[in-house]
Amino acid sequence: MANEEDDPVVQEIDVYLAKSLAEKLYLFQVELEMAIDTLNPNYCRSKGEQIALNVDGACADETSTYSSKLMDKQTFCSSQTTSNTSRYAAALYRQGELHLTPLHGILQLRPSFSYLDKADAKHREREAANEAGDSSQDEAEEDVKQITVRFSRPESEQARQRRVQSYEFLQKKHAEEPWVHLHYCGLRDSRSEHERQYLLCQGSSGVENTELVKSPSEYLMMLMPPSQEEEKDKPVAPSNVLSMAQLRTLPLADQIKILMKNVKVMPFANLMSLLGPSVDSVAVLRGIQKVAMLVQGNWVVKSDILYPKDSSSPHSGVPAEVLCRGRDFVMWKFTQSRWVVRKEVAAVTKLCAEDVKDFLEHMAVVRINKGWEFILPYDGEFIKKHPDVVQRQHMLWTGIQAKLEKVYNLVKEAMPKKPDAQSGPAGLVSGDQRVHVARRQAQQNHTSLEQELQRRKEQLQASMVLPSVRIKEEPMSEEGEEEEEEREAEEDEEPMDTSPGGGGGLHSRLANGLPAGRAAGGDSFNGHPPPGSAGSPVARELRAFVQATFQKQFVLTLSELKRLFNLHLASLPPGHTLFSGISDRMLQDTVLAAGCKQILVPFPPQTAASPDEQKVFALWESGDMSDQHRQVLLEIFSKNYRVRRNMIQSRLTQECGEDLSKQEVDKVLKDCCVSYGGMWYLKGTVQS
Repeated sequence: MANEEDDPVVQEIDVYLAKSLAEKLYLFQVELEMAIDTLNPNYCRSKGEQIALNVDGACADETSTYSSKLMDKQTFCSSQTTSNTSRYAAALYRQGELHLTPLHGILQLRPSFSYLDKADAKHREREAANEAGDSSQDEAEEDVKQITVRFSRPESEQARQRRVQSYEFLQKKHAEEPWVHLHYCGLRDSRSEHERQYLLCQGSSGVENTELVKSPSEYLMMLMPPSQEEEKDKPVAPSNVLSMAQLRTLPLADQIKILMKNVKVMPFANLMSLLGPSVDSVAVLRGIQKVAMLVQGNWVVKSDILYPKDSSSPHSGVPAEVLCRGRDFVMWKFTQSRWVVRKEVAAVTKLCAEDVKDFLEHMAVVRINKGWEFILPYDGEFIKKHPDVVQRQHMLWTGIQAKLEKVYNLVKEAMPKKPDAQSGPAGLVSGDQRVHVARRQAQQNHTSLEQELQRRKEQLQASMVLPSVRIKEEPMSEEGEEEEEEREAEEDEEPMDTSPGGGGGLHSRLANGLPAGRAAGGDSFNGHPPPGSAGSPVARELRAFVQATFQKQFVLTLSELKRLFNLHLASLPPGHTLFSGISDRMLQDTVLAAGCKQILVPFPPQTAASPDEQKVFALWESGDMSDQHRQVLLEIFSKNYRVRRNMIQSRLTQECGEDLSKQEVDKVLKDCCVSYGGMWYLKGTVQS
């Protein structure tokens, strides 16, 4: 008691367990080559030349360790420090909260002196060559002798295992490992900052931290685990069988992973019933998205869970990466239709029939003369109940579709724009039935549109009387006509642009049948205020994201901006306002309203850049001293696709004065440009 009184509690800190990187986080020091400062006065140049000569010899080639004929680098090799890393974690303290992420592995760097072994081998080769030369001069020609040829016996399995486990074999395999070139992201890089967010627990309510919230009996079991004798008395089950009682002793994420890995396909309601009534559905939703994908309202286990990285096909020996790609193609096909034909899958993926059959048996049943049908019925109830989850899954499927189209050279198929429009229950219907259904839907849509228009007219008449508006008619340029045609073609897919400056034709003066003055006044469209409305939570969140992004990266293409926005959405909690749907037009309008400008870079006619990659936006005014330099640079690139540095230097000196320093030029080039082949390009526009 006296000790407790002398040691009072100073502060209580909430501890959270972040598991987003639980199986991916390493305290990792890879094998690397570190340069040695040969210009340092403490460096002995003669010794460095001697070491390089001993290692590589007098002739330098591609295999030389020291191409400069000087020991100018030191190799460090990683070795595993401990096999049990369960007691180690990375901690991040922020705003009075301690977030812990378990470490998956710890490696330590140690100096490697393999160059000394190489020098010894070179020395022995030279001595052997000298001895052979001396003996050849003294020896007389020997008589021809008969020799006996012996063939080695086939290597037994035990001898092969001993050879594989020998030190020489392991050293040889280690030496044959190729160097892997990595892309390093700095501390201030946007990708590093994005990944660093995963060190924080995603749920502030503590839903994900069920491992830290234990009942008294569970806590007592952790303090006093059962003895080994009691454990021996329990019946031993097969290694691949896990009882439900044993399953519920595991963390929630492991329970979900084991269930999905064994069942392959499961509705969310069935998963909740297996996990028990005390488990929170929000935590299950977060856990299921890490190990499964949504297909027709049901959850299908991810391919990389079934086929780990170092595994291969038992039928054809194909590596896991190819198997995952082929199975993802099958899953994606089921997001488009209830039926899949095996021959079509085999023709596209180029996999053997046994592998394709395994994919289909995971998630479908065969129907005679029809093909393979998805094994579970369409779960429309889950689609309606969780639109935010469906939206996020739709974004993931869009990215998978783009990868599959690139790998398999597929013709782009129209995927449903709305995530809740995944292929529902489909059957074989006749042409007359389809026409009848289409007519009925058209009549229903026509009636609902008339009612909506009448309601808006009544609201308009009751709320205000519009003053007379004089509209100035201006001829449209050819480019404007093309943009108008593209906008009309996309009206079925994206929300109509209701912003006041959204075009030059008739559609820009009307929004949902309302005059432009009314549309610009802040009325909502489809439940969302227009992008320029300050009262819209969606607009405020989107504007904050755009401003923060362009403060870090001053120049972005529309394609790169959409990629960063999708990463931002993936890091947001379910139910966030940005999941309500952001069109490309709304994103571009927000960028222009946030102090940015579109730079019309003159791409070459034979460019392979997509339309989104040719739309370049840049921060025009940020309030710092570099605004004028950046604006001059952007004006240069509005007339030139690529520019030499001396031209940029002379133009900046001409516009900003002779006192412009080299550091200021380097800063504006680093912020906005990249160098390739001796020329400078705006970021995102270079085509290698």
